[in-house]
Amino acid sequence: MSRRTKRPNWFRIIVLALMVAGFAYFNQYVLPEQTSPFLPTATPTRSPESFVTEAQELFNQGKLLPAIESYKQAIIVDPRNANTYIALARIQVFAGEYDAALESAANAILLEPTNSMAYAVQAWALDFQGNYLEAESSIQRALEIDPNNAVAHAYYVEILVDSYIAGVGSFEGVNKAIDHSKTAIALAPDTLETRRARGYVYEATDNREEAIREFQAAIAINPNIADLHLSLGRNYSALGSNVEAIEEYTRANALNPADPTPDLLISRIYAGTGEYGKAMQYAETAVTDAPANTRLHGNLGVMYYYNYLWPEAIEQLAFVVNGGITIDGVIVEPAILVPNDTRLAEYYYTYGLALANSNQCGEALKIAQIIETRIRANENAMINAAKMNELCQQSLDVNPLPTSPQADPGFETPNPTP
Repeated sequence: MSRRTKRPNWFRIIVLALMVAGFAYFNQYVLPEQTSPFLPTATPTRSPESFVTEAQELFNQGKLLPAIESYKQAIIVDPRNANTYIALARIQVFAGEYDAALESAANAILLEPTNSMAYAVQAWALDFQGNYLEAESSIQRALEIDPNNAVAHAYYVEILVDSYIAGVGSFEGVNKAIDHSKTAIALAPDTLETRRARGYVYEATDNREEAIREFQAAIAINPNIADLHLSLGRNYSALGSNVEAIEEYTRANALNPADPTPDLLISRIYAGTGEYGKAMQYAETAVTDAPANTRLHGNLGVMYYYNYLWPEAIEQLAFVVNGGITIDGVIVEPAILVPNDTRLAEYYYTYGLALANSNQCGEALKIAQIIETRIRANENAMINAAKMNELCQQSLDVNPLPTSPQADPGFETPNPTP
């Protein structure tokens, strides 16, 4: 009645266990690595050199933002190449991305602490931020490493000139800039930066025709850099060649439509020739491009005033004096009136005249008092402050006749900026 127990076949059990384990390994590790026959073949990774070449071509076409992205792609593929960071920083400066340029230059210095161009482009970015002392320290370090770095000499020219214009440096620095510009040209006569620097120092010393020739030479090297056309336009404007100046500003605007500077400069030219309607249109476009820029609101307010649009002028110029928030929710910071800033003075006295002509004498007299207290040395501002007082002292039953501001000499040419 008892069943005979059958002994297990250990050999079969071991074989089955190995088969299960093998299947599990294949399913877990091998199968996921296999490419599906129904999916497209993966594209090989691009070399960093291909991105760099692409970026250089885009820069030559004036496409700064796409060029920046291509350099960033090159860095992702090869993050250890200092020269890529330097090239990126250079274009970021041209594009006005100064903080980003400083970061790129700092990365290059970390990778190669003795790279002259890394310090040079760092100095250039610092110059555009108005940090002249640090900029000079950095550019001197670049020239210590490589005294024959032509681009570093060119950047030094701009730093010295800008610090003089800002009131930080002396005129002796301008003479030093002249020497550096000559050195830069001698070392690399066919380089965009060296020609640009030579033109810049000619402009600073009021040698406008020579400046025009140098900026034209820089444009011949690369005709698609908006900054060069702005520089050329400024010098045409200073010589009274308004048609040529507007052409250059228009080219700059086409290359960099987001920059309000060309529209601002064109509006000033048209205002200087009495074409206030056109001036107002370009001033409006400039504000649209950069609605947080206080001075652009001031410029627009001046153009409204000359078109007898006093309420609109008061609204825009109030941003300069008091700050405020636009209807689109953009915060505009006030600009404090200081001596030697003739453009800001113009915004203040035009605001006061607009208030006085609108019978808002309480506010108008406050502006007159600010002018008389802070900028007594500005003759034009004092003349217009007197007009405010005169208008507010009149007891007329009808609206007073419009009074135009006493314009600055050279009304069409704004203060130079780096």
